[in-house]
Amino acid sequence: MDVKSDFGPAVRRPGKPGRFRRKAQFAAMDEVASDNLGFGEAAGLLPQQAIKLMVARGVIQATADIEDSQFQPASLDLRLGSKAYRIRASFLPGRERTVEKQLAEMHLDELSLDGRGAVLERGCVYVVPLIEFLELKPSISATANPKSSTGRLDIFTRLIVDGSEVFDQVPLGYAGRLYAEISPRSFSVRVSKGSRLNQIRFRRRHPKQFALTGFALPDRELRRRHTKAPLVDGELNVRAGLILRVALSRRLLGDVIGFRAQKHTDILDVDRIGAYEVGDFWDPLAARTDNRLILDPGEFYVLASHERIHIPPDLAAEMVPIDPAMGEFRVHYAGFFDPGFGYTASGQPGSRAVLEVRSHEVPFILEDGQVIGRLAFEKMAEEPEVLYGQTSLSNYQGQGLKLSKHFRMP
Repeated sequence: MDVKSDFGPAVRRPGKPGRFRRKAQFAAMDEVASDNLGFGEAAGLLPQQAIKLMVARGVIQATADIEDSQFQPASLDLRLGSKAYRIRASFLPGRERTVEKQLAEMHLDELSLDGRGAVLERGCVYVVPLIEFLELKPSISATANPKSSTGRLDIFTRLIVDGSEVFDQVPLGYAGRLYAEISPRSFSVRVSKGSRLNQIRFRRRHPKQFALTGFALPDRELRRRHTKAPLVDGELNVRAGLILRVALSRRLLGDVIGFRAQKHTDILDVDRIGAYEVGDFWDPLAARTDNRLILDPGEFYVLASHERIHIPPDLAAEMVPIDPAMGEFRVHYAGFFDPGFGYTASGQPGSRAVLEVRSHEVPFILEDGQVIGRLAFEKMAEEPEVLYGQTSLSNYQGQGLKLSKHFRMP
């Protein structure tokens, strides 16, 4: 099968045809200063207005018009293309190799996502070329993560780029296509061309920051900010980020303290909002008198944080994976929080973090108030013109324990 011919228009790039470009990581300062994108030289995560300028300047391109609804306060929703390829196992292309070349060497089952789309089966792995592609400047890199709704559906989704040795990372100056690796873990799902499962955020660096791999604010800065405007609704607990604990008590959440995914369900269409009954896909978990929950191996749970949080307008936050030494489970596939998340008119933090939790090899007991994750905060290059919660696209503002937007919650 000629995979190359199925991947849509070629990406415009200098050099040899068909090869991606990765600009020199340590570009000269004058080259970085001449990016001329129109949003200054401030370093940090780029806000919505800067991302729109990147589209206008051709830094972000697509084979179909980019829609206004794709722009989030600090990220851009990515869309699936017209074909999906079922593969035997996950992979990374490695340096100097393209995803296209890797796929061409595999035995693939090809699915068309046009029209009603196709069903991605639970437990299988797929690669989908995305509609968007990039021509990044040497001072800009990018990071991707699943959208919140994707994580709550237990659809394991990661970004792959040409020449990459890691998932979800786009290097400085990258020019080339983008691909989504998708593996539904709990439900078989229907997707179509244009479905949005992951999002990408862009980071501009000063030349002296090119070698940095961590951008989180230090704990002392989080303490200082908390004294001026609270980041959580209770006592601030920091340890390389804001510590979050799990809520399992009736006092905090009521009679239902979580949900466990059912094993055998109907197919779920990711583009149908508010279309499904909770009981057709989830088992509610009743609060126990001992405020505990036993995680069974291989089961998927949606829980909520003990704390209500607020992300200030000039910051964004990411849920950092739990230290394996703290428990035999993974928390949060979709770990990005936009500026403005959790804002209330009173100034008090107003939204809980919803936790997507999967236990590993052995049963594990969670107790109410147990540490389950931490938030790493990062500076925005400037405040977004539109914050999370200020548009109808903000589905989870003010949330407590909440499933994805596909379900009719009581």
